[in-house]
Amino acid sequence: MRVQGRPLIELETIGARSGARRYSVLGWFPDTSSDSASSPSERADSWIVLAANAGAAAHPSWFLNMAKRPDQVWVSIGKRRIKVMPETLEGAERERVWEELTSMASGYTRYQENTDRIIPVIRLRAQEQQGSGPAAVRRREA
Repeated sequence: MRVQGRPLIELETIGARSGARRYSVLGWFPDTSSDSASSPSERADSWIVLAANAGAAAHPSWFLNMAKRPDQVWVSIGKRRIKVMPETLEGAERERVWEELTSMASGYTRYQENTDRIIPVIRLRAQEQQGSGPAAVRRREA
């Protein structure tokens, strides 16, 4: 599935206050710093998302949930559900990735212009679970 040409993932977090499972559908970008980003949707083990919140003054709830419970984050792509570890990029790496992404999706530049906050750039990297093999991939029921 795509919106405005961007592929989508379903992000699953645990509510920072409620403790309930929360789901958000986000556009994502391949992580070009990842060695295994050969096919953006099926073989990548790392994805980049932006906590733009359409340029609102506040961070999106999913970002706050990730910050509170970074060990309880999953992405779903197609029928794959993958446990990930979020990493908020900073400094020169954030700037490099921001420039790269806004050259592909210029709308994010307008979002940054509309807010006083710095829009977080987040890398979601697949995690291994003990005894379950690479990237902790589980098939979702259709």
